[in-house]
Amino acid sequence: MMHMTFYWSRQVTLLFTSWRTDSWPSYALTLLACFLASAFYPYLEYVRYRVRSGGKPTDWTTEEPFLLRSRGAGMVGKIAGGLLFGLSSALGYLLMLAVMSFNGGVFLAVILGLTVGYLVFRGEDDDQTAGLNSTCACA
Repeated sequence: MMHMTFYWSRQVTLLFTSWRTDSWPSYALTLLACFLASAFYPYLEYVRYRVRSGGKPTDWTTEEPFLLRSRGAGMVGKIAGGLLFGLSSALGYLLMLAVMSFNGGVFLAVILGLTVGYLVFRGEDDDQTAGLNSTCACA
């Protein structure tokens, strides 16, 4: 049975018909898998950003034009960035489909995993990547 509203139950079918939970231990392992996969998603984005920027943190205060900034190590960087983008996109879509099971526990596990992954892997870099550092050229 496919639910169209959120429900709270230990019985859930996730992504495949063979991935069903009928007991509390299997449900707990499923929630742990959702948490770990969603915590891994920001890590993939972080690695992809590092590959794209050549492994160095980007300084947005330099006078170099945006379109002329270094974007990695040539063709190898582009291929690695493309592979990481594909892997990240696939994982993101699988997480979306997991949430579309409409199970409340799966939803909370995915949101909590994304939050923890963001705090661990991306939290401190966002000030630099979004151009929100302390030096302002406001007139």
